[in-house]
Amino acid sequence: MATGGDLLRVLTCGSVDDGKSTLLGRLLHDTDRIFDDHAAVLARDSRRYGTTGAEADLALLADGLEAEREQGITIDVAYRQFATPRRAFIVADTPGHEQYTRNMATGASTSELAILLVDARKGVLGQTKRHATICSLLGIRHVLLAVNKIDLVDFDRAAFDRIAADFASFAGGLGFADIRPVPISARHGDNVTARSERTPWYRGPTLLDHLETVAVERDTSEAPFRFLVQWVSRPHGDFRGFAGTVLSGTIRAGDDIVVAASGRTGRVARILGPGDERDRAGPGDAVTLTLADALDVTRGDLLAQPSARPTVADQFTANLVWTSDEPLLPGRSYLMRIGARWVPATVTMIKHKLNVETLEHLSARQLRLNEIASCNLATGAAIAFDPYAENRATGAFILVDRFSNATAAAGMIEHSLRRAENVHIERLSLDKAARAALKLQKPATIWFTGLSAAGKSTIARAVEAKLHALGRHTMMLDGDNLRHGLTRDLGFTDADRVENIRRVGEVAKLMVEAGLIVVCAFISPFRAERAMVRAMFDEGEFFEIYVDTPIAECIRRDPKGLYAKATSGRLPNFTGIDSAYEAPERPELTLSTAGTSAEELALDVLKRCGYI
Repeated sequence: MATGGDLLRVLTCGSVDDGKSTLLGRLLHDTDRIFDDHAAVLARDSRRYGTTGAEADLALLADGLEAEREQGITIDVAYRQFATPRRAFIVADTPGHEQYTRNMATGASTSELAILLVDARKGVLGQTKRHATICSLLGIRHVLLAVNKIDLVDFDRAAFDRIAADFASFAGGLGFADIRPVPISARHGDNVTARSERTPWYRGPTLLDHLETVAVERDTSEAPFRFLVQWVSRPHGDFRGFAGTVLSGTIRAGDDIVVAASGRTGRVARILGPGDERDRAGPGDAVTLTLADALDVTRGDLLAQPSARPTVADQFTANLVWTSDEPLLPGRSYLMRIGARWVPATVTMIKHKLNVETLEHLSARQLRLNEIASCNLATGAAIAFDPYAENRATGAFILVDRFSNATAAAGMIEHSLRRAENVHIERLSLDKAARAALKLQKPATIWFTGLSAAGKSTIARAVEAKLHALGRHTMMLDGDNLRHGLTRDLGFTDADRVENIRRVGEVAKLMVEAGLIVVCAFISPFRAERAMVRAMFDEGEFFEIYVDTPIAECIRRDPKGLYAKATSGRLPNFTGIDSAYEAPERPELTLSTAGTSAEELALDVLKRCGYI
C-alpha cells in the first residue's frame, strides 16, 4: 500500500442507520480502492440487497457478512485499508445497534481517531452518546463529528450548527483533545473527499482533508519500556529466549530489565528479529530477547526498565463496559486476561454506574448489557499494569465468564487501590499440614448443595455426627445459622447470594487451614460461586455433594412454609420459584433422598470423601 505519510487507525461509529458503512464505501470508492472484481460484485449485490435504487449501494463494500447484507446493518467489525499520497488508513467499521456495543468497543480499543456519525434529521441520540463515552474511556482523543445525510435536510446550516453544539455540550467532560464537525452526505459524496458546492456556508476541511492532516499524538517510543513475553523459546538446551512484542519504549542490547511481577533484574544480551540480530527494538517490534542472567521468566510476564516499573497489585479500580447478557454480580469470580496472562478476578464493588445520556454517576448493585461503570476489582494473583490513560497496551483487560467462555466485559485500569499496596501476606510459623497433623486427619470442606428442603442440613448433621464419633475435629456451617450473624446484612437477591457464598467460602478456607473438616449446607444456587469456592482449596480438599431432590418433593415437605410464601408472592427471589438453581455438572457425589435414610446417605458421603 503506497503512501506518502504515516498510518492512522480510524473508527467509524454512531447510532444505527447513520451511514457508517456508506461513508466507508464512499471513501474506498473515491480513493480508487475498488478493484474491477469488487465493482462487479457490488453491482450484483446492489441489485439484490441495495437500498439506493439504480445506484451502487456503497455500504455493501463494508458489510461483509451475509446477515449484514440482508438486514442492511453492520454486525461485526469490518476492517478496511486505503491510502492517499499523504497518509495510509486502517478503518474499523463498527455496529450501531446497542446489542453489538461489544463489537464497537473492540474496534475502538486500537483506534486513534473516531468518525462519529450523526443523522442530520435525528440529531444526537442515546447511542451516539454511548459510543462517544466508550471512545473516551478507550483512549480515543480525536473525534470527527460527521453530520451525515445533510442533503435530507436541504443542506440546512442551522440543523448542522444545532447538532454540533449539542454534541459539544455533551462531550465537554469526556476529555477529547479536539472535535471537528463536518456536514456530509456519504451517499452523494458531499464534503467527504471533495468540497460540496451545496454547503457554501461551511468553511472547514472535507472529511478526508481532516483525516490526512490531523495531528495524532504518538509517544509510545518515548514511554517506559514494556515487553510482553508471549513464548519461552527453547529449541535446544543451549538456548533460552523470550519471544514477544515491544508494547512501548525501546530496548537495546546491554540494557537492564526487570521482571515486573517478581522484581528480579537482569540484562539483555541479544535482540533477535525475524531473520537477523539487531541492536534495538521499538514499539510493535516482534522480537526474541536473550538475557545475560538466568531469570525465572514465563509466558505472560511483563519486562520493564528498572527505573520506570509498572504497578504490581492484586486490587485496583477500573472502568468496565459490560458486554454479557448475564448481569455483573459483585463477588462473582471471572477469568481476567491481561496481556497474555489469565488470572481469576472478582468485582468487589461497583463504585458507580455511568448514565451515558448525562454522564451522571449512579449507584448500582449490578451491571447489565452495555452498561458502563467504575468498579473495584481483586485478582487471584498480583498482576503488572500501567494505568490505561498512560499505556493502553498494559492497562487494558477483558473479563471472561468461567462457564460460557464468553467475553463479559472490557476493562480499562485507572489505578491500584492503596489497601493493595499496604496489605501483604504474612508468613505464619505453622501451616495447614502442621495443624492437620496435630489432629491426625485430612482437612477438607464437604459442601452440600441443593434446593431448599432437599435434605442438605439433615444429611450434613448426620455426616458431622459420624465424623465426631470417629474422633474427627469438625465444624458445621449452615446457611440459616450464618444469616443470624456473618451474613445477616444480606438479602436474597442474586447479588446478595453471590456475596453470601463468597463469605462462607472464605470462612471454610480458614477452618481448613486450621486443620478442620468443614461441613457446609447451603443452597448455593449458582455454579459460578461454587466453582469460586472450589478454587480456594487445594486438590482433594473440596467435595461437592449434590442433594438431588425434585422440587415437587421439596414443596411437599416444605418444613418452614417457605415454598407456600414464595408461590403466593410473599417471598420474592426464592430459589426454584422465581430465582434459578443451577444444578452441578460434575459433583463428587449426587444423592437421591427418595427411599434412603439420612444415615445411609451420610455413610455414602464419608466413603466418597475417604473418611471410612
